[in-house]
Amino acid sequence: MNQTSKGQITSGLTFTPLGGTGEIGMNLNVYGLDDALLVVDCGMGFAGPEAPEAELLVPDPAFLKANRERIRGLVITHAHEDHIGGIARIWDSLRCPIYATPFTAALIRYRLSEAGLLRTVQIHEIKPGTGFEIAPFSLQYIRMAHSTPEAQALAITTRLGTILHTGDWKLDPEPLVGPPTDEAALQALGDKGVLAMISDSTNAQVEGHSGSEATVRKSMTALIAGLKGRVVVTCFSSNIARIDTVVKAALAADRHVALVGRSLAKYVEAAQEVGYLQDLPDFVPEDEAGRIPDDNLLILATGSQGEKRSALARIAADTHRNIALGEGDTVIFSSRQIPGNERAIGAVQDDLVRAGVNVMTADDHMVHVSGHPARDELRRLYRLVRPKYIIPTHGEWRHMAAQADLAEAEGISTLLLEDGDVVRLGPGEPEVVDSVPVGRLAVDGDRLVPMQGGVMAARRRMMFNGVVVGSIAVDKSGRVKGGAQITAPGLFEADDTALGALEADFVASFEELPASLRTDRGSVKEAAQAALRRVLGRRFGKRPMVDVHVIQVG
Repeated sequence: MNQTSKGQITSGLTFTPLGGTGEIGMNLNVYGLDDALLVVDCGMGFAGPEAPEAELLVPDPAFLKANRERIRGLVITHAHEDHIGGIARIWDSLRCPIYATPFTAALIRYRLSEAGLLRTVQIHEIKPGTGFEIAPFSLQYIRMAHSTPEAQALAITTRLGTILHTGDWKLDPEPLVGPPTDEAALQALGDKGVLAMISDSTNAQVEGHSGSEATVRKSMTALIAGLKGRVVVTCFSSNIARIDTVVKAALAADRHVALVGRSLAKYVEAAQEVGYLQDLPDFVPEDEAGRIPDDNLLILATGSQGEKRSALARIAADTHRNIALGEGDTVIFSSRQIPGNERAIGAVQDDLVRAGVNVMTADDHMVHVSGHPARDELRRLYRLVRPKYIIPTHGEWRHMAAQADLAEAEGISTLLLEDGDVVRLGPGEPEVVDSVPVGRLAVDGDRLVPMQGGVMAARRRMMFNGVVVGSIAVDKSGRVKGGAQITAPGLFEADDTALGALEADFVASFEELPASLRTDRGSVKEAAQAALRRVLGRRFGKRPMVDVHVIQVG
């Protein structure tokens, strides 16, 4: 039986998404059987323009923390940040063994080392395509093609049935790094019987096929061969096949390659550590790139999503210490736009075009294919696995609904869930039987802050209405001594004459308060803040964040 954070007990085989269902990113899923919980993936996501007060988010692990003693393990399907980026951040709520393939494990170790947690975590490396036990779950990795090496689907076999958790995947006959999706293993699993498939919905609205990395390599090689000047290519650091393609295309065009951006270097290091990218030449050190003639240099840079502190954003803003671009140079965006990042990417592209740089994207050149299945690939997987039920995940609601419609058309029953829904998969017909608390936490330096809490609410208020901080000295009789001082960043310029008038009005408003409030140490601060708010509302029609420091004198 599985206990929710409400203290309720849910018996049988259950599935509960805590993140990544109805949204892109922050994948965190929990399977339950008897007294045991199995966690699958633990990612982070981008906040997006609707939450400018934050940059990165992780799912709220309150349910896991409340049930931590029941967690038997965390199994990772692949090495993308939306599947591993939350591990170090919410580790205190997990404290369980981690199971991952060698490439994914290398990157998890790097993240844990950054957080000072490496020595406290037990990581089991599992060979791709092999089976392992985390009682009472019998598990089998199945090789899937994706846009990073060693992506695995996870077959979860229990006494109540078998679940296939697809992870991120596609059907690519030539993925270039690693083998294609293991269709024979999927067929064999289907032959044994699959109760439910928890399925990637990202491209469920896209007709046809996602395309092959081999096609990108052919196109990229021809494209780079015809370019003059400096060439910059930006892609996801985790896309090892794409990095391999870009480097080989550069070599074919007689260009040396420089890696610019810390995450690129770390992913390449992890890939080489476990046997990938063994035939690449040495990269040009970033600080030596300026010595290479423009026509003989290609730069691989981080920043495909417009991240403010990324290498490409700094290059575009002409603030990078080693790399500069100008008229006649080219930047190739070899990646998709993650929903929510469109404005940031557009801003970087605008800066580049303003400097005379030629910008190329997947909209006008074959420089990217998706790592997620389009509708023909989904149909193929349905026919291989033949599940009784499909539960769409890994997508926004429109993506999941599109997959549900597609599955229903193939004669497969579906369930659409929200984060926090507890679905009992067996015994009996699958149904939603409970819910658990879910939410989002903002990554704020080294801490996590609830998006719906007071800190972020204050930031949102300050962002749109500003902040006003006042200081007054008050004697024992409640009279203000020496006037008031007010600072109001985001509302007034430093030399704004309205600030002096505001200070005078604040003193007058405060001294209109009853003496009992002005002399009571327990209530004077709150009373002063109320007086300042009244003045701001009356004079400016604004309701900024207000704080007042009251100094007792005499």
